[in-house]
Amino acid sequence: MFYKNIILKVSAAVTAIALIVGCSEDKTVKTEIQNFKQQSIVLDVYKSPTCGCCKKWINHIDDNGFQSKIHNRQNISSIKSDKGIEPRYRSCHSAISKDGYVFEGHIPAKYIQKFFNEPQLDAVIGLSVSAMPLGTPGMEVGEKFQPYKVLLLKPDGTSEVYVNVKSYKEQF
Repeated sequence: MFYKNIILKVSAAVTAIALIVGCSEDKTVKTEIQNFKQQSIVLDVYKSPTCGCCKKWINHIDDNGFQSKIHNRQNISSIKSDKGIEPRYRSCHSAISKDGYVFEGHIPAKYIQKFFNEPQLDAVIGLSVSAMPLGTPGMEVGEKFQPYKVLLLKPDGTSEVYVNVKSYKEQF
């Protein structure tokens, strides 16, 4: 009987310790998630106040680790010109990081994250998905998908292919 009481007390103590450790690990994970959200990259998004696809794209980036600060403007072409985005690379909205990098159009968050995780040269201004290809984030129309290129924009007005997106699933 004596040994059963000791075994029960030891079992209870081990269980209590496991619960305490488990709870503290959960708090650590929650704290790390909160810290990540606080450190997430803020993008100033310039768009027309009535553009629905822009709102969908903003939801996409916000759901994938970014924070958007929305600026509704009737005319955003001057912002695009000031940032060096040539007309052939333009789309319906422009996002700008605090470092001054531009993200033009319906670029999947996955590729913006990739861009920020790579060392950048002075000879780039950002990324672009020109026009509005069907199936890009914010431009979903049923199961339709139009392959497209994410372009790396350079200050001299040229570009190079950053990613060639051939299927809907590649974007996520």
